[in-house]
Amino acid sequence: MRVHQFIDQLPEAPDPEVGLVLVFAPPDGFSGRAAALRRAFPSAAIAGCSDAGIIAGERVDDFGLVATAIRFDRTRARLARGEVGAQPGGSEQAGRAIAEELAGEGLRHVLVFADGLCVNGSALAAGMQARLPPGVAVTGGLAGDGPRFTRTRVYHDTDVLDRSVVAVGLYGDSLRVGFGSQGGWEPFGPERLITASRGNVLLSLDGQPALELYKRYLGELADQLPAAGLKFPLALRGSGEQRDEGIVRTILSVDERDGSMTFAGDMPEGAYARLMRADFEALIDGAEGAAGRSSLKDQEAELALLISCVGRRLVLGQIVEEEVDAVRQTLGPKPTLCGFYSYGEIAPHHGGGPCRLHNQTMTITTLSEA
Repeated sequence: MRVHQFIDQLPEAPDPEVGLVLVFAPPDGFSGRAAALRRAFPSAAIAGCSDAGIIAGERVDDFGLVATAIRFDRTRARLARGEVGAQPGGSEQAGRAIAEELAGEGLRHVLVFADGLCVNGSALAAGMQARLPPGVAVTGGLAGDGPRFTRTRVYHDTDVLDRSVVAVGLYGDSLRVGFGSQGGWEPFGPERLITASRGNVLLSLDGQPALELYKRYLGELADQLPAAGLKFPLALRGSGEQRDEGIVRTILSVDERDGSMTFAGDMPEGAYARLMRADFEALIDGAEGAAGRSSLKDQEAELALLISCVGRRLVLGQIVEEEVDAVRQTLGPKPTLCGFYSYGEIAPHHGGGPCRLHNQTMTITTLSEA
């Protein structure tokens, strides 16, 4: 397995041995170079998405395009795509259909990239998990659009898609995969019961309009919603879970008319929500912890796919590269680091169990071949 990374440029000579290219770029940046990508990598599966910042090596920046080209020795990559309609349940149905399409002999792992504004990430993850063979995990994330929340896209070969999901199935016994996900946010304030919701739309907490209650905590920052919400996500736990078993949810949009908030994943009635905040050291420690969980047991990784949340980038600001440095220190000098800042991260919870949507985490997938 050999990995080469191209930042804001592409090779002039075609490389037919590349089997997979992961591309992160703004929609215009990708569409303007899609034909050149296909010429450069004529045999490759090309997949990726828009972003809220791109990770290339130890750098984090708003690059025009970063393409990471992978030559496998004994692994095969296959693409699948699905559209999410306007009807309820569309995200779960797309996940099930994609999983069924990919679930062939030798499937080892699935990478997934989804529209960050139109896809319910938790429903997508549940749908995929329901149809994948036992032992096959899903990792990936929701496309970003910086702090703007107006336009996210996914890339399938040379196509730019909205309201869609793109997945990469990786096949072969020689493939080694590791993954880990960790946050670094601390809860504060009282827990509130979710008393009314509709999928990923939160309507009320403790019988009060959710948006009104949330604004009270934000104070003068409430005028900056939904972007301000990236710095104050909600910790979510089911009624039967311990507090340290919950997951984090980030706001995507607010509706002043009915006082509701839309999140990247489900906000089920009967669950408990609690406000969260972070400091620099906790977030960097979280990135280090995710890297440790993703380390391959018997060899060094060749590639590490890092998907971190846009909220982490906003909080860390000018020192955002320190969380990438923490990953590098943990994984060592060998793996090529690539990835993006997202609107949600998809991975098994704490490195085991079913695939779930996370927010405000650093999620890492490591790949190598035996």
